[in-house]
Amino acid sequence: MFDIGVHCIDTLRFVLQDEITRVSATASFDKRSGDVESVAALALEFSRGTLGTVLVSYRAEYRTPLEFVGDAGVLLADDALNVEHPIQIELRREKAVVQRDAVSNRLAYALQVDAFADWIEGKAQFPVPGEEGWQNQEVLDAALRSIKSGRAEAVPQVLK
Repeated sequence: MFDIGVHCIDTLRFVLQDEITRVSATASFDKRSGDVESVAALALEFSRGTLGTVLVSYRAEYRTPLEFVGDAGVLLADDALNVEHPIQIELRREKAVVQRDAVSNRLAYALQVDAFADWIEGKAQFPVPGEEGWQNQEVLDAALRSIKSGRAEAVPQVLK
């Protein structure tokens, strides 16, 4: 969860522009993973009623599909969090692709470093405040509590 899952959580919060209020999580551990989960499933409840899921596994092939299902259609990207090649995003309505676009994350890391350098040099505000990472950590901590308790756990909200 802490390796890839956090990026999924962050992406959902960013795209939905909403906060996770409760999380239910389950995980499996094996001899190879030790104290770290080898697979985990998180069910996320957002403040405006959206439900989300994050599935992570060290035993499966690396994938980062992202899918938003709404009453007007489905928006999906099969490999949404990669930086190696352009991402194909599809909008589907009634099972038909009505729009397809390619976007690139190719320079994502370089742009992050440039933004950080600009902030250090006083040239610009950093676009993502530290509280965003802190909020992601609160979600992960609630997921760990849920794994141990077997219940949905509340996610404390970080003041921004």
